Amino acid sequence: MPPIDRNRIATFVKVAEAGSFTAAAAALGLPKSSVSRSVAGLESDLGVLLVQRTTRKLALTDAGRSLFGRVQQAMVDLDQAVAEVSDQNDELRGPIRITAPTDFAELVLPGMIARFLERHPCVQVELALTGRRVDMVEEGFDLAIRAGALSDSTLIARRIGESDLGVFGSEEYLAKHGRPRTIADLARHNCLFMKSSAGILPWRLDGPRGAVVAEVSGSLVADHFGFLRRAVAAGVGLGLLPTVDFSGAPSNDLVRVLPAYGVRGGAVHIVWPSSRYLPARVAAFRDYLVEELTRCPTGGSGAKKE
Repeated sequence: MPPIDRNRIATFVKVAEAGSFTAAAAALGLPKSSVSRSVAGLESDLGVLLVQRTTRKLALTDAGRSLFGRVQQAMVDLDQAVAEVSDQNDELRGPIRITAPTDFAELVLPGMIARFLERHPCVQVELALTGRRVDMVEEGFDLAIRAGALSDSTLIARRIGESDLGVFGSEEYLAKHGRPRTIADLARHNCLFMKSSAGILPWRLDGPRGAVVAEVSGSLVADHFGFLRRAVAAGVGLGLLPTVDFSGAPSNDLVRVLPAYGVRGGAVHIVWPSSRYLPARVAAFRDYLVEELTRCPTGGSGAKKE
């Protein structure tokens, strides 16, 4: 038998893990056609069919399952060995794949990533912005930032903040329209609304006497907290915004009103797969983000309290 191309074996393993050529191609950063040709080449080299291809799904043959079962851990061990050797280099180098919610990433991460890359110019950060919960192992991500409850027990997490919301307005808007002193006062203000896939977020605020639904109306609905924050800062109206300043924005552009009331959210975490060896570059980037984000002041998107 002629020598087998180990790159083809690695590609086959990724296809088997991902369950499709499309997902494997995305994880490998290659065209789907290249991944398909690689697996076909491996089948030709071995003289057996490894993958049953249909228009709707992919399934391993008996030979494919046998090969996958034997080589998957070997590929993991090889990747870990290479990573451990490369980590002995004093200079961090190589790729880091991270996924984060779009709003959070656009508001927070550009400056932090820029500072990290300035310190470590041989590192390459690949950032995927999405609201969906990616399968980190299947899709090949090193780190993820997630808000709310963590349901995947295979992940390790570090808490970096809270996803609580509070009511904010700009100094200009409040000087012109007055500051609300009670929940009932919100009815006479222009209030901005956040819309998600579940619909428009109601102004259901937790306060000293429990939850209360504020009777509010307004002229603007958006599906992006970063945009809403800028609209509030521009004086359009009052908005429900995150109460932790991850952004490094100027501290004088927003004011939190009715600070005893807010929307209680879940914790924000950085997570990573427990089953994967963590290269030094990934561990360094994780620790850097934890340090930067946990130092962010509370009080809301760079806001002053009333």
